[in-house]
Amino acid sequence: MEIYKNEKRQLYIEKASIEQFFSLSLEEFLEIHEYARGEWIIKEGERPHYLFYVLEGKAKIYITHQNGKVSLINFINPNEFIGEMELLNDVYYTKGIQASTKTICFAIPINSFRKQLLEDNKFLRKLANFLSVKSTKMAEKYYQSLSFPLENRLADFILQTADNGMYKEKHITVCEFLGVSYRHLLHVLAQFCEKGYLTKQGRAYYIQNHDILTELAKSLRNE
Repeated sequence: MEIYKNEKRQLYIEKASIEQFFSLSLEEFLEIHEYARGEWIIKEGERPHYLFYVLEGKAKIYITHQNGKVSLINFINPNEFIGEMELLNDVYYTKGIQASTKTICFAIPINSFRKQLLEDNKFLRKLANFLSVKSTKMAEKYYQSLSFPLENRLADFILQTADNGMYKEKHITVCEFLGVSYRHLLHVLAQFCEKGYLTKQGRAYYIQNHDILTELAKSLRNE
């Protein structure tokens, strides 16, 4: 993890338009963090020390069950918070959050600024809107699994997890997340390759037709 300093830090603070988030002045205490692909933003079992807001990049949320099985449960995209539940409730919801691409966030130390943040109406309105959208998306995810064929859901999953056009998720993780059989997943991936949407090299797939995958994924978002 890299913490930006000086001009590089100031560039991202200005780019994020920090004043849109807070009534109080936090710019002096705000940190800009960069996480490399595969790096843990929050390790499962460790309490987050920051409230994050994603400026660039993507991340994945994992949880370990009592039987030791690890599941991918959701994605984090730009303009989304990380650690908001811990800020609101002062408890730790055990989960691991891993960058799936280079990810840049602004970070506010939770312990130092919890009181100020929870008394800032401007910030609370922003957070309430985010939580409302997040709740709606979680409900949509459930109905998508019942209403849309795998082709659409897999296209969306590939776009969510690809890094610079390369998709390389474990098949068993994808099957569990999308609720499909291993055989069905391999069949649709093979079809995507035959149609020229993807090419396979070793264990990785490379996106060849981003527009087609985007069109397939749009069905899930009513676009």
